[in-house]
Amino acid sequence: MEYNTKKTPLRMPEYGRHIQDLVEYCKTIPEKEKRNEVAKAIVSFIGQRNPQLRDEENYAHKLWDHLYILSGYDLDVDAPFPFPTLEELEQKPKKMDYPELQGEYKFYGKSILQLIDCALELEEGERKEALIEVIANNMKKAYNVYNKEHVQDDVIFRHLKELSENRLDLTNIDSLEKSKIYYSNNKNNRKHNSYNKKKYNYKTKK
Repeated sequence: MEYNTKKTPLRMPEYGRHIQDLVEYCKTIPEKEKRNEVAKAIVSFIGQRNPQLRDEENYAHKLWDHLYILSGYDLDVDAPFPFPTLEELEQKPKKMDYPELQGEYKFYGKSILQLIDCALELEEGERKEALIEVIANNMKKAYNVYNKEHVQDDVIFRHLKELSENRLDLTNIDSLEKSKIYYSNNKNNRKHNSYNKKKYNYKTKK
C-alpha cells in the first residue's frame, strides 16, 4: 500500500491526485502533436470539474495556467496563451493603500467623499441642493452608528463644510428637518399615510 506522504505533493490540491497524474502522463508523451491533444483534453476536463471558474474573467487563460502549474512549470505544448513564469506566479500583489480620510472623520467612509465630489461637480440648483442634503443625512446616520450617540445637525453641517473645503455649506438652515428634501419627503409621507388611513376607515365602515 502506497501512502500519500510517499507520493509527489499535490501542486494544486483542489484538482486532486487523478488530474495531476494525467498531467504527469501528458509530459511523458514523446510526440508533441499527441501531447497537445492530451493537454487540451485535460484543460477541458478540469473546466468541467470546476464550472464555477466560468464566471471568472479570462476563464480559459486561467485553466491553461493551472495546467502549467500542475505540470511543475515543465510542459512543452502549444498553448493558446503564454505560460506564466515561476517568478510571475510567486510575485506578491502590490499592497493596496486604504483611502485616507481627513483626521477624525474616518467613520464617514469613502462613499461620503465620493458623493461630496459629485456634488462639487454639479451646477448650482435644486439638484445640487438635494444631493447635499442627502449627503448630510447619510453623514448623520454614519456618525450615530459609529459614535453610538445622537449628534446635533450643526455638527454635521460643520463636518460637511470642512470635508468639502468650505465649498458645501448647509449652515444657513437650523436643522435637516427644515431642509427642502426632508420637508418634501415628510410631506409626501404624511399625504400617503393620510390616504391609507382614509382608505382603511372606509373599508371598516363597510
